[in-house]
Formats: sequence, structure tokens, C-alpha cells
Amino acid sequence: MSDNQTKGLQLRSEVKSSGELELSLVEVETPEPGPDEVVIRVDATPINPSDLGLLVGAADMSAATAGGTSDRPVITAPISEPGMRAMKPRLDQSLPVGNEGAGVVIKAGSSDAAKALMGKMVAVLGGEMYQQYRLLNVAQCMELPDGASAADGASCYVNPLTSLGMTETMRLEGHTALVHTAAASNLGQMLNKICLKDGIDLVNIVRKPEQEAILREIGAKHIVNSSSDTFMKDLIAALAETGATLAFDAIGGGPLAGQILVAMEAAANLNTKEYSRYGSASHKQVYIYGRLDLRPSEIPPGVGMAWGVGGWLLTPFLQRIGSDGRKKFRERVLAELKTTFASHYTQEISLTEALQLPVLQAYNEKATGEKYLINPNKGV
Repeated sequence: MSDNQTKGLQLRSEVKSSGELELSLVEVETPEPGPDEVVIRVDATPINPSDLGLLVGAADMSAATAGGTSDRPVITAPISEPGMRAMKPRLDQSLPVGNEGAGVVIKAGSSDAAKALMGKMVAVLGGEMYQQYRLLNVAQCMELPDGASAADGASCYVNPLTSLGMTETMRLEGHTALVHTAAASNLGQMLNKICLKDGIDLVNIVRKPEQEAILREIGAKHIVNSSSDTFMKDLIAALAETGATLAFDAIGGGPLAGQILVAMEAAANLNTKEYSRYGSASHKQVYIYGRLDLRPSEIPPGVGMAWGVGGWLLTPFLQRIGSDGRKKFRERVLAELKTTFASHYTQEISLTEALQLPVLQAYNEKATGEKYLINPNKGV
């Protein structure tokens, strides 16, 4: 497909009232840009956990089946009754997927701002990125530095701004150090680089020795393994050393959030001379920002009374810090695009490859260090 054509393929996700998920590719028109709009040829768009939440939702992908044709594959998967209740607001809607990406501006509107981006490589956060061409307002585009590729810029919104948002939340809420789970992820590696550069103590929680190795290689100072027999002892020691009272948890379900709060309370009480039935006075906070584990979050006794568990999302936080705060974040991301905020990808795949069942099941595992990049125009 040449850049002059007016149609392109788009990946869609639909939850049908019959109780199944359907993933497919459809051909869509590429609108002509208005005065402050541009058309981008999408050359790179990552598969983030937040994308998978829309792409596969509550479907049982272990029972998925493949159909369609080689150039128009279709994946179907069953959804449980509880899953269907959760998906009710999106029943029978064919939804486009993909939060962010990067590519070259191939058409521009009449405004000076739009024309200035013609032919430029830009990163965008606009949704509907799993398609070959995307119409966006210039305000949604960030011109990349000279020499930056689409792969360099594809993930420069969600993970970088989330990791910066974590350290800024720490400052705004009066904490001095952080805890992060699933810490060897692309986002976790960025967060480590930020904390090392900014002098912030960070306690990293992983679950495999190879994940410990990834973090040690980039200089992480405090790493604890949740699969270790000495996990709680190690965690309490790291929290006592750093004074961390704020955690960002990507796991969500199961015991981990509660274990962090118990360890924070134990660390706070190590040097306490007077007993209080209500526990330590220092506030301990866990923010759940992901749901890699879909079980309920377990909060046991032993956390004291000064604690909180809540949700944390990037978009409301960006609204909270205002335009000046967002500008500061974007400037830092661009300045450190190939260092602090560099992303690493396991594989680059096309739109059709994204709907090949073995490939889909591989990236849907959300394994640490296994990040996939879609190039909608690969092989075109």
C-alpha cells in the first residue's frame, strides 16, 4: 500500500452477545486532514498490558481458535459468564485498539503547525493505533529528534510518563522512596534509571532470578524476589534501609499488596520504643496500576491503621499536574529517549502476524522482558 492510498487495515476487537471475543482486520477509510490535523503512516506501535485489556478483555485465550484467511485472519475465544458481565458495556461494538505509536506524517492540514510536521517522524498518543494510517490533531503529536526511528518513539508515552508519574506522585504526597512490583519490565527498567539519576531509593520486587539479573545489569540497588523463602525478611530489610512508604503494584490480585503493607509496618516498627495498638503513625500507601493477577487483593492483619490501597491511572494524573507538568515530562522524555526511556522489543510483527494464534498467545502472556512491537505497514 502506498502512502497516497486512502484506505488501510485496522485491527478490531469485538465482544459478541453470544459470549465470545472476535479479533479481526477490517479495511477503513483514511479521512482527509482538517486544518490542524495530520495523517500518520503508523510504522511502530507497542503491545502494552493496557492494550491487551481492550484487545482480549476477559476472554479465555487458552481456548481461542483461528479462522479467516491468511491475509484476513480471525481469532475467536470464549468468555465466561462473569467475564461477560464485566464486558457488558462494550457488547457488539467493533473497537479499534492501540494506545500509542510512531510514524511519518504523510498528509498535513493547512495550518502552519500541521504543515511543519509534514514528512517528520512523530510519536503519538491517540488510540486506534493498530492500523496502517491514523488521522490525528497536531496537539496529539510529538516530533521526534533527528535520527530517532519509529521503534525509538513508539513507546515514549505510556511507560515513560507512567514512570515519571510515579516519582512525581511520591514527591507530591510526601514520600521519600518507592517500591515497584513486576520490576524488571520495560517500565520497571525506566523507573530504575530515573531513580538512579534523580537519587531516589527504589525497592524492586521480582519473582525470578533472571529478572534480578536484568535489574542488576542496569545498576538497581535494592532487589527482592517474591519467590524466595526469605522474601518477607528481605523486603522488610530493604524497606527499613530505604524508608519507602509508597508502592506501585502492577500485579493487583493475590497477597502481594498486603505483604508490602505488612513489611512497611514491620520496617516502621523496628526502632519503635513504645507499643501502640494502632500500629505505626507513618502512612503507608499501595497504588495498584495493573492487574496481572485477576484475583482479589488480599490485605491481612498486621498492617496497622495508617495505610491505604487505591488505584492509579496515568491520564487522571496527567490532568492533575497540568500543562506545565506535562510539558516538563515530554521534554525529559525527548532528551533521554535513547537512554533512560529506551524500550526493548522481543519481536516486530505485522497486523496479520498479530492475529496468528501462537504469536497472540505468546504476547498475551505478558512475560517480563517479552515486549512485542506491531508494524502495521510491515511487508507492505
